[in-house]
Amino acid sequence: MSLPSATSTAPSAGSQTAAGPDGPRPSRRGAVVMSAFAVVGVLFFVVLAEGGTTTFVVASAQDVVQLPDLVLPSRWAALVLLLGCAGLAAFSVASTAAGRLTPRWVVPVYGVLLVLAFLVWVVTGSRISLVSLLGGTLLLGAPLVFGAMAGVVSERSGVVNIAIEGQLLLGAFLGAVAASLAGTAYVGLLAAPVGGMFIGFLLAVFTVRYLVNQIIVGVVLNVFAIGLTSFLFSTVLADNPGWNSPTGLPQIQVPLLYSIPVVGPVLFGQNLLVYLMYVVVAALTVMLFRSRWGLRVRAVGEHPKAADTVGIPVQRTRFRSVVLGGAIAGLGGASFTLGASAAGLAFNREMTAGNGYIALAAMIFGRWHPLGALGAALLFGFASNLQNILSVIGTPIPSQFLLMAPYLATIFAVAGLAGRVRGPAAAGTPYEK
Repeated sequence: MSLPSATSTAPSAGSQTAAGPDGPRPSRRGAVVMSAFAVVGVLFFVVLAEGGTTTFVVASAQDVVQLPDLVLPSRWAALVLLLGCAGLAAFSVASTAAGRLTPRWVVPVYGVLLVLAFLVWVVTGSRISLVSLLGGTLLLGAPLVFGAMAGVVSERSGVVNIAIEGQLLLGAFLGAVAASLAGTAYVGLLAAPVGGMFIGFLLAVFTVRYLVNQIIVGVVLNVFAIGLTSFLFSTVLADNPGWNSPTGLPQIQVPLLYSIPVVGPVLFGQNLLVYLMYVVVAALTVMLFRSRWGLRVRAVGEHPKAADTVGIPVQRTRFRSVVLGGAIAGLGGASFTLGASAAGLAFNREMTAGNGYIALAAMIFGRWHPLGALGAALLFGFASNLQNILSVIGTPIPSQFLLMAPYLATIFAVAGLAGRVRGPAAAGTPYEK
């Protein structure tokens, strides 16, 4: 029985498919949702919108070349962007009707156009800095990206990782305490993965060694992490405030690259955690689909019995993958305390605020692929940062809806644009030799 090649990949991140006896079949759900969003967008952003201009600031004070502000007529700009959305929706409908899969680039491009149309409408009459918006997106999206990568590694090996929330939380706790005691954020950066690994180790022990239901164990470990950190916060950190005053990671400006207009300050003016995020995503993409290790991980996640037949140690591969995923999620936890600002942020009860579950949704939306999960996590980070900025500049949207924005984006993305998705075949199924 042969195993998949080391270069095989998951279904494309932009196609809506359903598994069939003859391979993937196109699904109409994604095309219908894209069409509906385009129509609703034209109604609200063009027909019912008030006229005016939207100003985007595209330069920062440190730029060598100061680009002028981009001033757009709101209704016309939104109309052009939404016509692009309508064209992509029509293309997706035509592809589905012809029995073809929608190309992988359609959904990401559609999402960018739709978000830009919304941005043009909601900022009408105001000014917004694209550098601040996109730079904050990377900063707020970092814990989601790390959490999604943890889910990818674990579930590709066949273990459903519901415990990402607990891994983020314990990583944030240990990162804050270690950085406070050592007086440097870099020590906290080394300690944070240990917290995630601890939860990952418990998850691996119960699910891989003792074959306990993976969903139940994940939920229990999340509750355990919340209870443990809340107890330690109340009994230890409350009596020793010096143990909970971490310094943050400083901003590192990459020479030359930082001077590139717009892109430079966004990508190359971040802290070390964001640069580690780049490395982790790139390394996982290469290792999962271009290495023997990745082939083995994907094999035990798809068909563990066949992998065992050819000599791959299924249990050991799964155990190590889950612990590795926990370490990656622990780095994401450090983003809440060490990477939130240059001054650092003290640990607080349940400060992850459900981001582990959003990271899980990003992994599903990204179809268990590091690059797809990266895009989805940054989408949710964008929604969070946009909510913060709009609450400052003022907007016709009620503040309650702004607070709901990241979670609404999660629901719409997973339930609507993701279509029918198929995860690793053996994910959630214990394996007994």
